[in-house]
Amino acid sequence: MANTRTALWVIVVAQFFGTSLWFTPNAVLPGLADTWGVTTEDLGRLTGSVQLGFIIGTLAFALSGLADRWRASRIFLVSAVTGALTNGLFALSPSLEIGLALRFVTGLCLAGIYPVGMKLVASWAPEKKGLVLGWLVGMLTLGTAFPHLMRAISPGWGWQPVVLASSVLAIAAGLMIARLGDGPGLPATGRFDWGGVIRSFREPRFRAAALGYFGHMWELYAVWALAPLLVAASLGPLGSDRTLVSVTAFAFIAAGTVGCVLGGMLSRRIGSARVAFGALWVSGLMCLLWPWFEAVPTWLAVILLLVWGMAVIADSPQFSALAAEAAPGHAVGSSLAIMNSIGFLLTVFAIELTANYWQSLGTGVTWLLVLGPVLGLLALLPLCRDR
Repeated sequence: MANTRTALWVIVVAQFFGTSLWFTPNAVLPGLADTWGVTTEDLGRLTGSVQLGFIIGTLAFALSGLADRWRASRIFLVSAVTGALTNGLFALSPSLEIGLALRFVTGLCLAGIYPVGMKLVASWAPEKKGLVLGWLVGMLTLGTAFPHLMRAISPGWGWQPVVLASSVLAIAAGLMIARLGDGPGLPATGRFDWGGVIRSFREPRFRAAALGYFGHMWELYAVWALAPLLVAASLGPLGSDRTLVSVTAFAFIAAGTVGCVLGGMLSRRIGSARVAFGALWVSGLMCLLWPWFEAVPTWLAVILLLVWGMAVIADSPQFSALAAEAAPGHAVGSSLAIMNSIGFLLTVFAIELTANYWQSLGTGVTWLLVLGPVLGLLALLPLCRDR
């Protein structure tokens, strides 16, 4: 069996590789526009399709207890390989309609990568959840940003190779986790517990963490989905440079990796609840003020984007750590899955709302996201007082 340090590095790298499947259409929007005539509204549909697939997948895992019955490493392997296949077929699909269906199935597969990865981390280092989940979600963030970087460094490739590169990484992720196996902390229960996970919401601390997470999710994926548009608007005359926009969008999202890691380290000192509260406060403030930042110099706008990118995801691993601590020991995987499922359901509405109003409101769509951080902060207050 691998030692804990090695195991954690394998998991976080595999998470980076596996989650590179998530936002490939957003990274190659110009190519999709040339090939299929994709508009901003269509981009919202593509993103919403993968989110919907993820929601249904996590809901099935949670309500069936599957995430706690079968070995997490096996679920991760099957999900990563299948997701790689559907993502590859997306690159070869002849139309937007078929692409939407394939993105939905990719979302189903991601339900066996992201929350299952969190369970794997908990099984190897249960005593350091806030720290190691910071690394894990940081790798998810880097994986989300990676297609933007691929798009920037391969302007002559077309959009299909960028998508296929994510499939190759996902296959590598599945093989890495299959070789590693599960940790000793959370063995599979060997039984189904249909609906038993709902009992987690009776725990006040789990309920507070989940409600804070839901407020955070209303903002997060809408901001990531709009990243190329927000970046182009911030760059002024330089916003027409596709390569520059891709590089900056990568930096914007990838800055969250730093935020997650720093937040995980800070959680060891002040607790996960306070780290989550601070990050959510900063990201909510950026949503509120961003439409007024269009007039600032480009260099300052880029710095503010990086700050926002760090804050917008830094709270996510801490919400997961708080939830994992409060959930019943036999249902950690299912509890995290149901929390993810509800949170990602909210992202579908937020993404559709902001994508549909972008043409009329421009960067003012960020005002539509402010409510999430506000409600999340209110939910977190009791947990902050306890620590």
